[in-house]
Amino acid sequence: MLSRLSLRLMRALSPLPLAWVRALGVVLGVLLYLLVTPRRRIVRTNLRLCFPQLSEAECRQRTRRMFVYFAQAWLDRSWLWHGAPQRVRERLQLTGDVQALTGNEPVVIFAPHFVGLDAGWTALTQQLPRHFTTIYTDQTNKLMDAWILAGRQRFGNSHLFGRADGVKSIVAALRAGDPLYLLPDMNFGLNESVFVPFYGVSAATVPSLSRFAKLGRAKVVPVITRLTRAGYSVEVLPAWSDFPSDDATADTARMNAELQNYINTMPEQYYWVHKRFKDRPPGEADFYR
Repeated sequence: MLSRLSLRLMRALSPLPLAWVRALGVVLGVLLYLLVTPRRRIVRTNLRLCFPQLSEAECRQRTRRMFVYFAQAWLDRSWLWHGAPQRVRERLQLTGDVQALTGNEPVVIFAPHFVGLDAGWTALTQQLPRHFTTIYTDQTNKLMDAWILAGRQRFGNSHLFGRADGVKSIVAALRAGDPLYLLPDMNFGLNESVFVPFYGVSAATVPSLSRFAKLGRAKVVPVITRLTRAGYSVEVLPAWSDFPSDDATADTARMNAELQNYINTMPEQYYWVHKRFKDRPPGEADFYR
């Protein structure tokens, strides 16, 4: 029942002025900050680990802002997935080295978990004439799962691979010229992960960016999405040079180092609600206990 009401609300929000949707996002974000205590603790733990120079007041302020950006980006899915196509295009500004995504050359897109990740995907699939792919994890709530799937496949000739599809299908599409929108910067468990530094703290990280680039004979192009007053800025950065190398662990450490530079430009817009340091090397204590 709650899911159906939520989806009706999202459809009702879609034609509203962006300022109204964002104002509602501020209210929702503050409520989440006040009420969702476990996630608030996770965000503050992550910020203390990654930005130890912050005072307690600064940490609280960044945490509150992060919840506001998170809520605004969630409500923005209303117009991203239900709004008029022209309005969507007007609110998504695709900038930077867009030429790096044209043609038929195999490309792995490094898309970090900023709150605007769905806006970035929408901008690429709506505005560029290529067949994009990404990897999708099924949601437990089937109604929400269907809504998210439909939203992410709204524009373009895109394809969402499930985890069960396996690496071979993804690599085949990549070699055929379908860019892979990859989000490898979360803790996906110890299976196949390596421990590399993230803000100086060992973080279990899957080396999938390096492996897919090597298997697909593809270049890596970062795409960074920033929430703005006018909508979103989706910046295509130049392809990384000398990547991948023959050392997947070194490549993954480089990925985290590059990611830190991106985060430092907008720290409150990163997805800190995730337990990024959940898995620890042997002998290390649980940060979130």
